[in-house]
Amino acid sequence: MRYALPASVAVLLWAANAGAFAQDWREYGGTADQSKYVVMKDITRANVAKLEIAWTYPSGDQRPYQFSPVIVDGVMYLLAKDSSLVAIDVHTRKELWIHANLRGITQRGINFWKSRDGKDRRLLFALEDTLQAIDARTGKSIPTFGKNGFVDLREGLGRDPTTIRRVASSTPGRIFENLILLGSAPGESYFSAPGHLRAYDVVTGALAWTFHTIPQPGEFGYETWPKDAWKYAGGANVWGEISLDVKRGIAYFPVSSPTYDYYGADRIGANLFGNSLLALDARTGRRLWHFQTVHHDLWDYDLTAAPQLITVRKGGRKIAAVAQATKQGFVFVFDRVTGEPVWPIEERPVPASDVPGEKAWPTQPFSTLPPSGRQVVSADDLTPYLIGDAERAAWRERIGKARKGLFAPPGLEETAVIPGAVGGTNWGNTAANPAAGIVYLLSQDFPSFYQLKPEPDRYVAGGRGPLGPPDAAEIERGRVAYERSCAPCHGSDRAGTPAAPSLREAGELGFVQLRRIVLYGNGRMPPLDHIEDIEIREVLAYLGGGGARRPSVAPPEMPAGPVVASGGVPRPESAPRPPIDPARPYPEGVDAPAQRYFTDYGLGYPYLLAPPWSSIMAYDLNRGVIKWRRPLGQDQDATRAGGANTGVPRGAQRQGMLVTSSGIVFSTARDGRFYAFDAHTGEELWSAALPMGSEGLPAAYAVNGKHYIVVNATTPLAWGLRAQMAGSGGRDPDLQGGYVVFALPSRSR
Repeated sequence: MRYALPASVAVLLWAANAGAFAQDWREYGGTADQSKYVVMKDITRANVAKLEIAWTYPSGDQRPYQFSPVIVDGVMYLLAKDSSLVAIDVHTRKELWIHANLRGITQRGINFWKSRDGKDRRLLFALEDTLQAIDARTGKSIPTFGKNGFVDLREGLGRDPTTIRRVASSTPGRIFENLILLGSAPGESYFSAPGHLRAYDVVTGALAWTFHTIPQPGEFGYETWPKDAWKYAGGANVWGEISLDVKRGIAYFPVSSPTYDYYGADRIGANLFGNSLLALDARTGRRLWHFQTVHHDLWDYDLTAAPQLITVRKGGRKIAAVAQATKQGFVFVFDRVTGEPVWPIEERPVPASDVPGEKAWPTQPFSTLPPSGRQVVSADDLTPYLIGDAERAAWRERIGKARKGLFAPPGLEETAVIPGAVGGTNWGNTAANPAAGIVYLLSQDFPSFYQLKPEPDRYVAGGRGPLGPPDAAEIERGRVAYERSCAPCHGSDRAGTPAAPSLREAGELGFVQLRRIVLYGNGRMPPLDHIEDIEIREVLAYLGGGGARRPSVAPPEMPAGPVVASGGVPRPESAPRPPIDPARPYPEGVDAPAQRYFTDYGLGYPYLLAPPWSSIMAYDLNRGVIKWRRPLGQDQDATRAGGANTGVPRGAQRQGMLVTSSGIVFSTARDGRFYAFDAHTGEELWSAALPMGSEGLPAAYAVNGKHYIVVNATTPLAWGLRAQMAGSGGRDPDLQGGYVVFALPSRSR
């Protein structure tokens, strides 16, 4: 193993640099309120076009990272080099330390905390299903944290921990005083774990409080579920972005959907606190107020985007407000303290379900603010590009037969909805000028086509015998599983689509690596807990990896550089996780549905409707209007077909913004460029080509009044876009991905 400079030297370098800093980026999203707002005087609308690359840090591998750096006291912490945490001195651009081989780490960021005297500085993060802490100065794990250096996040959820396949969220949580507030990502299958919210002591790892998002007997909201649902229902978790009003000590949690996402006959009722903006006392976990944005969700319209804490001027008074954008294209605004709506919300009738056993909620909340995008799939809105006349005619017929409209529930016949499973506003897609009452959104118009069916018979209880070479039957089952779970994004021919890269070489993966990717996600791929281990093996066999199927692990390789540790704290090997068993019986006495139904996410149609496919916009929430809106990015295939101002398919789901006091909104885009827009008018002021695509949030820091903007550019551009654009905008097709730092040249300030 390679070792870094002695810790004492690293600390001296740290202390020498700390005094030069005027502004840090201490946490995911920059500040606790998640506004992504930066007080910045040097970079203005007049000179932003002069931005240039000040320095870069190559990631050192071909992994797509969604990681958003943290910058504190002259040190930048980022993820690179085969999932290693790296500390970099931003003055010298030298690596201070590397903690290697943290595969399964929180994908999107980490938490920084320091004691009042500054002597104890920690980085806290989830590693697979544990919570761990690293000394921010030395990069070494802290063995006194939790039990033997970690907290098992599967414990304390009211279920047998050995039955929980995954719980750690890919979003890092939020630090408040001496607590870390955590959500979870337990998956979207029948019998997933509940998504209870928890807070832990940052020094000891002790559990401080728990809030039951699926209420238990005697708790508020218990009556909105079947009486025993708390024993078997799952989800209602927070895998998105938590915002914090530090002054008031209020944490705002965007709670996601209960499971199963698309069929809820075993959870009849409104299902609090699923799909709710939930305000809790950050110190105690006590509920202060909530608002449910979808009752008895059947569309996977979970909340994920950061609630924006703003000041609204309305009716002659200032209101401390919180604005929540949603996947269904609404923006809801509430008094931050009382939960009273600032702009009216109407309960409107919606269609009933015709699926046996299902009882869709008869009304749903509609914001009276203008929606962020389309909410009805129409045959008259088919794209003029990239599909021929015969295909267009077939789609007109298919859409004409489908059930349509916002909140049309999935059924046994096809249902066409927009926004679909990945439409609307998602994680990373909100920012604000808090004092001005302006919220900036990214949104995408992406339809889903759902059709509920009974699950195939192969999903039955029971295990498998010893693993041998795959036979023809196993490979065929792998093909069927691939078509169901993988092809919507990666393509039936495995060649990749606008949604995801090629899998033609994926057979080289071993079972252990593929299982980790499926359970914990990788780059743009979200965690997929509903895919069981047996199915992962069969997909691997179909992909041609039958000879590498045995779950053996090669010794981890150490990256080049000052490695101080590897793999986090030693911890016991997990017992094999049980297979997902949709045929599993409900607890005794539960009035369960006789038949369970399933559907995929209904994706695979990114170009189907006319552009724009992705947009950036500014909501003036003082007046309740969209101040401006424009497409985000430009699709090259549509450009060649004569299209302009198209946005990019799936072009906003994993992009992020940064807002400046000087009137600029910076945004990444799916076309591989970094944009600057006039915050007042939406006019494009500047853009630059990145070496690769970006799926993390931009960050900013300042040295002696000079600002630097950091962009994670590590995601290969899909569908050949990287090669297509190599000859324009200065992109080098052979350039490796990494973290790109922009600044003004000294003469331009």
